[in-house]
Amino acid sequence: MALSSSSSSLFLLLLLFSLLLLFPSHSSGHEAASAQQQADRVSHLPGHPPVTFRQFAGYVTVNETHGRALFYWFFEATHDAHNKPLLLWLNGGTSSSIYLLFDQSLSRSDIQYSECLMAMEVSEATGRCVCVDGVLCLAMFSWRPGCSSIGYLIAEANLLFLESPVGVGFSYTNTSSDLNKLGDTITAEDAYIFLVNWFKRFPRFKSHDFYIAGESYAGHYVPQLSEKIFDENKIVPAKNYINFKGFIIGNALMDDETDQTGMIDYAWDHAVISDRVYHDVKNNCNFSKENVTDACSSSLDEFFAVYNIIDMYSLYSLECVDSNSTMASNRRSYFVEGASPKILSRHSGWHRKPVGYDPCVLNYTEKYFNRPDVQEALHANATKIGYTWTHCSDAISKWNDAPSSVLPVIRKLIDGDIRVWVFSGDTDGRIPVTSTRLTLNKLGLKTIQEWKPWYDRMQVGGWTIIFEGLTFVTVRGAGHQVPTFAPRQAQQLIRHFLADQQLPSSPF
Repeated sequence: MALSSSSSSLFLLLLLFSLLLLFPSHSSGHEAASAQQQADRVSHLPGHPPVTFRQFAGYVTVNETHGRALFYWFFEATHDAHNKPLLLWLNGGTSSSIYLLFDQSLSRSDIQYSECLMAMEVSEATGRCVCVDGVLCLAMFSWRPGCSSIGYLIAEANLLFLESPVGVGFSYTNTSSDLNKLGDTITAEDAYIFLVNWFKRFPRFKSHDFYIAGESYAGHYVPQLSEKIFDENKIVPAKNYINFKGFIIGNALMDDETDQTGMIDYAWDHAVISDRVYHDVKNNCNFSKENVTDACSSSLDEFFAVYNIIDMYSLYSLECVDSNSTMASNRRSYFVEGASPKILSRHSGWHRKPVGYDPCVLNYTEKYFNRPDVQEALHANATKIGYTWTHCSDAISKWNDAPSSVLPVIRKLIDGDIRVWVFSGDTDGRIPVTSTRLTLNKLGLKTIQEWKPWYDRMQVGGWTIIFEGLTFVTVRGAGHQVPTFAPRQAQQLIRHFLADQQLPSSPF
């Protein structure tokens, strides 16, 4: 017997109600994710003009019991965000990843001199725009490609910055003993849990190609997190699968023996140390072992002394000179016991905090991120962390596990068809190009494309060599953090990495 119109409507309503009872979590889950997402929306930054793209910042809990939460800052790509890949950026060691956002390098040739004066001062020594009074270079220019690293990178991808592990930047734990149990393993595990939970909050990016990038000690963090994702993807349910495609690491700590050997060789080859100091280190230190003799320690003290007067992270950049004509501000150090590499890390000089093209950037950014109005805008420090925001954490003093080499992990991922690129700014003395070349030689990969120049417009941007499963790129004139010193070249690098294309081999 046919149903009447009113009976049909009643039947459909009852059916819909039954479906909602059967599947309540799906709808409520999306509503909760949307609410969390909106709560994380960054509507403005104090002192800075509005932007045309969307950005979000806040916390993702990675351990409910201990109250561990990691802080992130996410930028949707400036255009075509729904089709662009998602790129996670990690800085190394105990350094904040959001530090990259404000480590700018603007020159008179990049912008109008009068415009620069509106927000910044011009260094008479370098002709570069620098920030004043805690107002970052971001104020006028840094969201624009052509003026900063962040402007370039968000033109290529949806960009996710993570402050990891807990104790770094705004990331925290309510269990203070956690800070004494940190190491490579827990860092990778927490970062993986962060990603799983972050994708629940931002489900529309779940299907995007996902990549990881990082610098310095991220030479450990990135391959280890990549391996965690690679292994978990084989066993997790579909809802937790991450569409992971590859990683790129720069000036990266990968192998203790070659990283340490290369640092000494690079310093001698670039006329930083004398023949005597070089030969003393070579004769007294065995970087293939962890034990340190008194003679080795004494030689290394003399080696690191030179980096009290020049910038280890960028050999040809100026030091920060304060009003008292001292250079103390960028010689500030943090010390983490048990960090890798096992020999050089025992010396305070190894732990020196990095600076950027503006050598006084530490002063400006730390002042800015500790402003209450800035923290409120970023939904940061809501629990009133017991320490201030710094570039490199003062809260972490012990590191419990760090393998002497991550090359076995890199080899495993290459064999698993994960895209791997390595890059190196060639004026970095901390983890120099010499170290990276020695390290990559250890992998014994077959050469597919021989060493050749690549071009940034009409100029040589650096050199590149393609191995079976790995591409290596140098960036000419860049220091430890390549996007800081060469933002346009960094954009080329990231664009070609994401597209799996070779860099330009001729001027254009």
